[in-house]
Amino acid sequence: MSWLSLLILIPFATALAVVATPDSKWYLRRWVALFGTGVVLALSLVMSVSYMQVVQQRGGDASVLTISQMEFEQSIPWFKSMGIEYHVGVDGIAMAMIVLTAIIIFTGVLASWEVKERSREFYAFLLVLVTGVFGVFISVDLFLFFLFYEVAVLPMYLLIGVWGTGRKEYSAMKLTLMLMVGSALVLVGMLALYHAAGSQTFDLNKLAMVDYSRDLQQWVFPCVFVGFGVLGALFPFHTWSPDGHASAPTAVSMLHAGVLMKLGGYGVLRVAVYLMPEGAKQWALFFLVLTTINIVYGAYAAIRQTDLKYFTAYSSVSHCGFVLFGLCSLNLMGFKGAVIQMFSHGIMTGLFFGLIGMVYGRSKTRDLTQMGGLSKRIPWLATSFYIAGLASLGLPGLSGFVAESTVFLGGFFGNRWVDATTMRICTLLATSSIVVTAVYVLRGLSRVFQGPMTKPAFNQMQDATIPEKLCTGILVATLAIVGMYPPVLIDLIEHAILPIANRF
Repeated sequence: MSWLSLLILIPFATALAVVATPDSKWYLRRWVALFGTGVVLALSLVMSVSYMQVVQQRGGDASVLTISQMEFEQSIPWFKSMGIEYHVGVDGIAMAMIVLTAIIIFTGVLASWEVKERSREFYAFLLVLVTGVFGVFISVDLFLFFLFYEVAVLPMYLLIGVWGTGRKEYSAMKLTLMLMVGSALVLVGMLALYHAAGSQTFDLNKLAMVDYSRDLQQWVFPCVFVGFGVLGALFPFHTWSPDGHASAPTAVSMLHAGVLMKLGGYGVLRVAVYLMPEGAKQWALFFLVLTTINIVYGAYAAIRQTDLKYFTAYSSVSHCGFVLFGLCSLNLMGFKGAVIQMFSHGIMTGLFFGLIGMVYGRSKTRDLTQMGGLSKRIPWLATSFYIAGLASLGLPGLSGFVAESTVFLGGFFGNRWVDATTMRICTLLATSSIVVTAVYVLRGLSRVFQGPMTKPAFNQMQDATIPEKLCTGILVATLAIVGMYPPVLIDLIEHAILPIANRF
């Protein structure tokens, strides 16, 4: 059995182990979940180191490649008559997303340490969801990709509908219906590519060698881009995201924003852009404008929010726009920035939503207008919140600066298929969102943590527990490591991005 198959097997086996725990020993479930996710985290880090060693040993000039080279491959025939295989493998992009997912699920379990209500089902669904996410990132066969994609999306309905807060049934249904519509568009696009290839294969790299007609790409590309873009909070299909974030429990919000939304950007890069470069050239300007609106609209919408979760959710809409903006740049710098932003935003927003859950558990409110002076009682959580906010506004030394500056450079350099002036106007508009982000982040955090304490009950607050300190410490350390030493991530992904960029 390959390492990649273990990434699927371990979370699923952990989910079964959680289900098997006795009713009277609910506290064992969190330890079982923590152990399983800890093993996955260790495995992902070992794999990333091994991947870098394999790439360095292989050497070669990646700048001439037009087909992605996968490592740790495993291929087993499944439905031979249709060309469907259990075919898994990873390149640097997938490897970075696997490490991101492993970090978020491990810290998500720590952030859910006190969940007691139906904890067996909660941890089991959480682990099934992450099994689907890992499956998406390791799939080379598009049918397998779509299968795991659905496995990753569907548990969200129950996790929000059962363990959520507020209008949880409405939010869960809205999220599920909109993502299912996006999935339908993705499925139509994948089947069109499969049929047009005429070779009865869903293999990603084999499909990349097919010379699809310009007319086919003209209508299939927007189907796939929008289908994945719905999950990536593409304007105007983003409305499910703030409601879903606001109603989801803490760990689900962390996975939702930190990992699940990254499946959208990953799918656009891996399927739409990689397989249909001519379609990307035709639609680049249209989607570039939409993603610019994404960035600016999300930032201004965040200013108006008084609920901490809606505040962070609209910020996520804006920051996910950077991912899609980088992909629409259609150049090496833009692609690189998009992948770095996926990783950086995943860690940053996971930290944000984890902290919101911790603060809400103590204050019993998410209303910014009812908070104030909390840093006096919870200095660890306040400091972590400020670090997350500074990463969000792109402070040098944290990963947000590396990601956003690379995306902006990609947009400014432009490409041959979109007018240079238009590209630079869009880039300048997107860059202006940094100022807006600084306004809402600093104002929001000052309302929560600075000034006089607004309620006497806040005097009884206790600072972070040991599991909460471990959770936030891991996420803060990751933001700092990538921010101060970007090659730790760039070296991992660059070799995999070159073959995609070489198609343009």
